[in-house]
Amino acid sequence: MTTREPASVPVVIVGAGPVGLMLACELGLAGVRATVIDLLPGTDEHAPGMAINAAVVELLAQRGLMDRLRGDGLEFPLAHFAHLMLDPARLGGQHPCTFAVPHYLLLRRLEERAAELGARLTRGTSVVSLHQDGAGVIAGTADGATVRCQYLIGCDGGDSSVRALAGIGFPGTDLDFRGVTGDLEVGPDDPLLTQLGFHQHDNGMFTVAPAAPGVVRVTAGEFDPPPGQPAAPVTLAGLRAMVKRVTGGDLGAGVPRWLSAWTAPTRVASQYRAGRVFLAGDAAHLCFPLGGQALSTGMEDAVNLGWKLAGELSGWAPAGLLDSYQAERRPAAERAGRTTRAQTALMHSMRTAGPVRDILAELIGFADVNEYLVKMVGGLDVRYPAGEAAGSAAGPLTGLRLADIPLATSGGDTSVARLLAPGRGVLLDFSADAGLRELAAGWPGRLDYAAADPAPGLDAAALLIRPDGRVAWSSARPGPGCDGAAAAARRWLGQPRPAEPAP
Repeated sequence: MTTREPASVPVVIVGAGPVGLMLACELGLAGVRATVIDLLPGTDEHAPGMAINAAVVELLAQRGLMDRLRGDGLEFPLAHFAHLMLDPARLGGQHPCTFAVPHYLLLRRLEERAAELGARLTRGTSVVSLHQDGAGVIAGTADGATVRCQYLIGCDGGDSSVRALAGIGFPGTDLDFRGVTGDLEVGPDDPLLTQLGFHQHDNGMFTVAPAAPGVVRVTAGEFDPPPGQPAAPVTLAGLRAMVKRVTGGDLGAGVPRWLSAWTAPTRVASQYRAGRVFLAGDAAHLCFPLGGQALSTGMEDAVNLGWKLAGELSGWAPAGLLDSYQAERRPAAERAGRTTRAQTALMHSMRTAGPVRDILAELIGFADVNEYLVKMVGGLDVRYPAGEAAGSAAGPLTGLRLADIPLATSGGDTSVARLLAPGRGVLLDFSADAGLRELAAGWPGRLDYAAADPAPGLDAAALLIRPDGRVAWSSARPGPGCDGAAAAARRWLGQPRPAEPAP
């Protein structure tokens, strides 16, 4: 009797949620065909999310994916901090607004794009065993199959089997809270239609949003619920009782299409990597779902890890590149947990938090406070450390992601997002420096060069942008800057290709 070697693939992604599918797209852009495994038989149309924040809009735009979503939703020019309304428009168009779109449509568009880029999606099974060696990972699935891969990434949610199988801890805290979300079919005169928006109450919250013609998305959340509530099954009667306790009012005559319950843990994995196994998204971190920070933190994981993993598989990754994934993303997750916990502290109870909310509402009237909080809740304030390679040459933009700034080039009008669409690094030159153009030629297929007219409001003569849209190096003055740019390119894109000898 002969044993058959398991099929070998470069990368297995466990979980076909937005993070897993975005990671498959990122790898596909770099020529790496990922295998995605998911327990569900198809896209879950009951996904509770109804919006994506500014950070996710930027990430999708820099890969051309927002063009696919435009017809599925609409811009939503509002944001909130603990349900205190903010005004993103006062930022002067530096960053996009929140975009309202049912998350199951986001999943469909990501799945379509991942398939176009060569990803293979296997549904209806899960990973139940892992074994690592020096060359890769062997994963066993619930249907009895095995697959060997060079790397495996767990994007399989807060109850991640990959995280458990890899022996990675998931410390954190659990808030005494229960939430219920669902879609209700309502008539044209249903009182719920007069309650659209966020409603904060002493011991909880109640939100109503349009989901489709004749359908509203209802979310009720209760702090310190009655004993036994977190484990109670989700029923319309239970939702009615919760709404009564929280608001004092009645839910109305809506008929549920679906209902689901959720709790509010805040957790961050003790490590994001165990050998050749990585974690991303909810498998790596959980936070209270306010302002889309949970989704944007996970999507940033995918965009951060994708090009680094592709570089390792392609053989050009410099030493430590894969380790920079945890170094950059774990602090971002810890901050998301802190900022969302700060918001929940202001949401319960109103008898205690009410005076603080009143003062904060006054402070939001100041432009600087509004901008600070808009960027915080929109996932726009994350800045990666410059690193040793940047040294004293690190500019004020280093570590930040640029907004989608319009650019004028000799080849026509473009933008930062369009330059990043291929998933490669970009050396953006506003000074027509011949040395920078020559330098970029040393990283063919990894670094593109673009000369553009100076951009209003952008204090830089040249920028080196990583494939994930983060600034790796910047120079404020035209002239000799090649040393700093070359050091940053080697730090993030590996060694340049040796120049070919002249004929």
